Amino acid sequence: MLEIAIGIIFVFLLVSTICTAVREGIEARLKTRAAYLEQGIRQLLNDGAGTGIAKKLYTHPLIYGLFNSDYKPGTQTGTPDLLAKGGNLPSYIPSKNFAAALMDILARDTGADSYTDTAGAPVVSLDSMRQNISKIENPAVQRILLTAIDSAQGDINRVQFNIENWYNSGMDRVSGWYKRSTQWIIFWIALAMAVLLNINTITITNYLSQNETARKLVVEQATAASKDTTHTINYSKAKAELDGLKLPIGWDKGFASIEIDPGKAPDLWNTFLGPLLGLLITALAATLGAPFWFDILNKVMVIRSTVKPHEKSGEEASQDARDPQQPQIVYAQLPPARQLTGADIHINTDHVEPDSCDVIATELTTDEDLPESK
Repeated sequence: MLEIAIGIIFVFLLVSTICTAVREGIEARLKTRAAYLEQGIRQLLNDGAGTGIAKKLYTHPLIYGLFNSDYKPGTQTGTPDLLAKGGNLPSYIPSKNFAAALMDILARDTGADSYTDTAGAPVVSLDSMRQNISKIENPAVQRILLTAIDSAQGDINRVQFNIENWYNSGMDRVSGWYKRSTQWIIFWIALAMAVLLNINTITITNYLSQNETARKLVVEQATAASKDTTHTINYSKAKAELDGLKLPIGWDKGFASIEIDPGKAPDLWNTFLGPLLGLLITALAATLGAPFWFDILNKVMVIRSTVKPHEKSGEEASQDARDPQQPQIVYAQLPPARQLTGADIHINTDHVEPDSCDVIATELTTDEDLPESK
């Protein structure tokens, strides 16, 4: 069962890697991250059309230097589309750049689209920002900036810190948008891949449970992949390993390839519900991502490494001598001791060794007559 689980997890890892690589290719083409970031900044600054303070922010030198094109605001006001195009806009704006640019706009903006009078521009300070805040025609942003200034208690660095926190909290929502859209895109990519390549989780599980050779091959490759601590499985490597697993993947048998059990007669489960469920399981598993399945694979490998030596060595025999499986040692039974009598005592008077007193023993002292020990 562990080997079957390892095989399925390894297949999910390879499919997730391929889908993630395809997703990154789509992202590099469309730059959806940039579209989501621009949408989030327009909502953060309460500038849905992108013609007010959002435009001033994107055209500020601290932000404009991050991309090489003119700013063109998006047309959507709600959550961006799954495949929204970001054009040449930046995919990432550091919080320090955002805060510094907004503070500069607040202190030195004169209402024009460009800054020409740089020599006579006021110094960015708490007083200049407060005096110039009324020129920002955005009541929501005015309120937020006033709160950031007042809560700083005269520390301009604290003002920048407050604006950065405000920006980061808004970017958390943008990150949530992008994460959900990425999961949906990977799901549709995985579903299309599962259908085109016929990667059916149920069919693969049945095949691994019945074919020990294929199971051992998959486990060997999964073991090698789990030892790759750098996790450098890319698209080409994942595709090559998936093809080399020799699993029931593909349409080699035509429409019969979709059947869960080719040996059975076609029915609703074998030809429709089972294949549909197997393909959906593959697609849903891919949305969890390759890092998730790589961690699961390592954990299952640890479990297998602890179980496998136990299977090879088997149960050790008990060392107890009373174990019925051990040979019994039979000890000889001695006859019971008998008390000696006078008839049993024979003294040879022909040859008696003299003791220190030159006395020949003629009587025996019984145990009762012996003196007590001290």
